[in-house]
Amino acid sequence: QTSKKLVNSVVGCADDALAGLVACNPGLQLLQGHRVALRSDLDSLQGRVALLSGGGSGHEPAHAGFIGKGMLTGVIAGAVFTSPAVGSILAAIRAVAQAGTAGTLLIVKNYTGDRLNFGLAREQARAEGLPVEMVVIGDDSAFTVLKKAGRRGLCGTVLIHKVAGALAEAGVGLEEIAERVSEVAKAMGTLGVSLSSCSVPGSRPTFELAASEVELGLGIHGEAGVRRVQMATADETVALMLDHMTDPSNVSRVPVQPGSSVVLMVNNLGGLSFLELGIVADAAVRCLEGRQVKIARALVGTFMSALEMPGVSLTLLLADEPLLKLIDADTTAAAWPHMARASVTGRTRSRAAPTAPPEAPEAAAAAGGVPSHRVVHVLEQVCTTLQDLEEPLNALDRAAGDGDCGTTHSRAAQAIQGWLEQGPPPTSPARLLSSLSALLLGTERLHQATGPWCVPSSLEPGSLKAPSVQGLPSAPSLSPLQLDSLWAAGQELQAWKHPGASLLPVLKKAVQSAAAAAEATKTMEAAAGRASYISSARLDQPDPGAVAAAAILRAILEALQS
Repeated sequence: QTSKKLVNSVVGCADDALAGLVACNPGLQLLQGHRVALRSDLDSLQGRVALLSGGGSGHEPAHAGFIGKGMLTGVIAGAVFTSPAVGSILAAIRAVAQAGTAGTLLIVKNYTGDRLNFGLAREQARAEGLPVEMVVIGDDSAFTVLKKAGRRGLCGTVLIHKVAGALAEAGVGLEEIAERVSEVAKAMGTLGVSLSSCSVPGSRPTFELAASEVELGLGIHGEAGVRRVQMATADETVALMLDHMTDPSNVSRVPVQPGSSVVLMVNNLGGLSFLELGIVADAAVRCLEGRQVKIARALVGTFMSALEMPGVSLTLLLADEPLLKLIDADTTAAAWPHMARASVTGRTRSRAAPTAPPEAPEAAAAAGGVPSHRVVHVLEQVCTTLQDLEEPLNALDRAAGDGDCGTTHSRAAQAIQGWLEQGPPPTSPARLLSSLSALLLGTERLHQATGPWCVPSSLEPGSLKAPSVQGLPSAPSLSPLQLDSLWAAGQELQAWKHPGASLLPVLKKAVQSAAAAAEATKTMEAAAGRASYISSARLDQPDPGAVAAAAILRAILEALQS
């Protein structure tokens, strides 16, 4: 079965993609009759070297995203994963030559089709008397033994675009640029890993992976890698990649050693989430610095993709100060990141958190105080209940939310358990509930689940307050249905204000009302939260938050009864 793609046609998708980039970028123009994009200010390049690159489409933002002052002059694009036509390459060379440039450098990734077609176009242009040079970039560090075709061209090619662009902008000559970037490429390596394959529009995925496997050392055209390894953590995967790239027995290694200074590029192969990309970047920085490698610059983003492939590549480039000046040079290329011109290694990455104001010491016998062992017993019962409900609550939440309601409540329980391990809880009801509130509201991802709980100033009869919801109107302006089980329980708990009222009977009725209200939510229509945006806002099953609130109340009752 072919994969779904948001295109107009399989045949025209490469043309449409390039047209879209040019339509949104006034600095670019299409060359009529060809799948070629050029700088719209070609006349400003008189007397300077023009830089042309390209290859198959499907690697966006490469290569056209790197056209601009200080990078590429133009790009020739083929169909998806297909080398561009010789005629289009020759037309691009002629176009930049007629603008008065001082020669053309072709920057080509090391793939047979690209080398052949760009090479033929170069020979034809030279036959016309045009000065043209070609550099072939192979930065693949996957193969431990030398292949006849050499190392494949991968994401490191983008760094070559940047270095060559800075040299050309500075007025360096054609042959010198070719020589210098060829030397730079020798000190560079790239390795990719992917969780699954990609699929060319109109085709099936290029390879299949088991759920427990990842592909190591793959290229950028959906081809399989050098080996399959077991799925592991990001830290373990990054360490494996860096080990492979720098292994002395690997003929395609990057000669990185303790004390080396490198440019690090963390490249999304197309389908990895930015969350995962950040985790991989953090792992790469920690791993390299743990090996005493200085990270002079770090680029994180999508630079050279393989359609929707959910994977990442790491590029390491050995860099001294003169090379860093070229990396740092200004460019108008849309896809080049706004990168700090400063070393990543050696700076402070955190700031001390502000200190909380000191709390007044708790009186030894606070009014209305509850013995600590009873508080601990109740809280442990609540925590156990929430942890047991993690998966059932997640299952309820998946129907109308993001499926993490149970996980969020379980994390709240873990936070409370950790807090209890630090020492006895306060005996004052007000201090106890205030401390729990601060704990949960200050813990990442817990305030969403715990925000609706009120914090009574005292557990004495007559002092219990009705529940309120942060960010929503005050309780009197809300209908009982809007507050679900919390509102129902709060209404029953008002009976505790009456003289002579006993806690357990009142709490038992509150638990029953909360459970009934939670069950009733399955016939409600969501008015807020993610569930309100689905095609039918009717829940058709109990709301997980209401179920959790009722379960907490029941756990409190059971703990007090025991």
